[in-house]
Amino acid sequence: MKNLPTALLLAVLIACIATLVRSDASDHRYNEGDAVPLYANKVGPFHNPSETYRYFDLPFCSAGDVKEKREALGEVLNGDRLVSAPYNLEFRKDKDSEVACRTMLTKEEVVQFRTAVKKDYYFQMYYDDLPIWGFLGKVDKEGKTDPREYKYFLYKHIQFDARYNKDRVIEITAKMDPHSVVDLTEDKDVDADFMYSVKWSDTNIPFENRMDKYSQSSSLPHHLEIHWFSIINSCVTVLLLTGFLATILMRVLKNDFMKYAQDEEAADDQEETGWKYIHGDVFRFPQHKSLFAAAHGSGTQLFTLTIFIFMLALVGVFYPYNRGALFTALVVIYALTSGIAGYTATSFYCQLEGKNWVRNLLLTGCLFCGPLFLTFCFLNTVAIAYSATAALPFGTIVVIVLIWTLVTSPLLVLGGIAGKNSKAEFQAPVRTTKYPREIPPLPWYRTTIPQMAMAGFLPFSAIYIELYYIFASVWGHRIYTIYSILFIVFIILLIVTAFITVALTYFQLAAEDHGWWWRSFLCGGSTGLFIYGYCLYYYYARSDMTGFMQTSFFFGYMACICYGFFLMLGTVGFRAALLFVRHIYKSIKCE
Repeated sequence: MKNLPTALLLAVLIACIATLVRSDASDHRYNEGDAVPLYANKVGPFHNPSETYRYFDLPFCSAGDVKEKREALGEVLNGDRLVSAPYNLEFRKDKDSEVACRTMLTKEEVVQFRTAVKKDYYFQMYYDDLPIWGFLGKVDKEGKTDPREYKYFLYKHIQFDARYNKDRVIEITAKMDPHSVVDLTEDKDVDADFMYSVKWSDTNIPFENRMDKYSQSSSLPHHLEIHWFSIINSCVTVLLLTGFLATILMRVLKNDFMKYAQDEEAADDQEETGWKYIHGDVFRFPQHKSLFAAAHGSGTQLFTLTIFIFMLALVGVFYPYNRGALFTALVVIYALTSGIAGYTATSFYCQLEGKNWVRNLLLTGCLFCGPLFLTFCFLNTVAIAYSATAALPFGTIVVIVLIWTLVTSPLLVLGGIAGKNSKAEFQAPVRTTKYPREIPPLPWYRTTIPQMAMAGFLPFSAIYIELYYIFASVWGHRIYTIYSILFIVFIILLIVTAFITVALTYFQLAAEDHGWWWRSFLCGGSTGLFIYGYCLYYYYARSDMTGFMQTSFFFGYMACICYGFFLMLGTVGFRAALLFVRHIYKSIKCE
């Protein structure tokens, strides 16, 4: 009953955030002949998901005034720029070869379209909030070996197939007529009549299930089999690892406890060895305690952020094509959880007998946001140079700055003040001596870098199969909807990270090396470095991304994501090691 108010507050917070990030999914009812909104969103190279442009950046003709749709914060962050499309699709009204607009393409416009066709450009539209895709044109390579002999064609006729259930739109697809094209091969003026056809048909699919086909396309049988195989593989890895570590550690610790108990009954001048020998140094506070506390606070905030995102995903907020919902959730939840970072960092810093808690609070606020802000500034400048939709408008940047100024920073300061006033003391079961013991020389494989490699490889091996599907969704056009599997993988990742960090911490202490604080954090977070290494493999072996903009966006933002994983998993590893170290030193008698 004591935790009931906290649980209720958490439930209310989740409901509020879910309401905020859920897009205004169209639930309009139409009569026959009513105008249904059709918006053109963006165009871009199919293999470069970050490099997208406004629809009318290409010289498409328009039937009238182009009106922009007002968009939410998450939609703008997602690069969506919706404008009224030149096609008029009235509800349940068939059309055959209707002319949308006529235009004369100049030589420059022909070159522009031909370049887009060469780069495999696609377009995206939304009809009653249902997505539509299509390619702009095709390249005729049949029987030709020399690229200079290729022919380039622009599609000028779109065939829309729409389905309805009573007075609602249920489904829509677009097909390009391969016989109605404009030849773009030569640099000359050409006439282009952009046409469209619409065919309506009835369906029994209820309105509530109209997004199911997008979910089903992401979870085809062979995909599910691979997903479950990866889960089983990860579970077996976790069971073997945890069973092995638990057996070894319990047996070794049992022998240690028995040995140290016998030593206490033996002569007082008997020399201590192993991890008991350094009991006076194991709880000696680490160097750079302000940075350590800031990393701990930032990692705790990112862990809380991840848990909230999973909660929203599991309750169905991030359904397919809920435009910008994930970005809105990330911005809002990160702002609201900044108080957790401030409280955790300042409270822990004060426990470590730190004095300048204000500087520690500033460091906490900048530790993750600082690199993210610098990366954003560089990448946004690149997007502006490319005139891409990834470049944020000035108004959106002002909104984000206001959120940081009016929400994130005050909550961070309030959390820091609460942490400073918590008066919590560091719980150490043994006393720390005045002077530190010298750490004996250690073999190379017990140094920090090899230990980080060992600690990061096992957690990464448990998640690398699932990483491909996540990357194909974030940096491709696949849809990821099986969040339950992803949550299981995340739990497995946490368990393996905690266990491997505990095991390496024990071996480090047994070698009489008492500098375990930073080592446990670095070992726990090293999985983030392996994920970034996977980015290199994915970019060169599994994707077709090209160009400076796409490359910089991929490696820039993935560096920020992997850095966040480093902080989060480092915090998990350190916390697990701290619990373990407190437990073993509480179980023996030390003078």
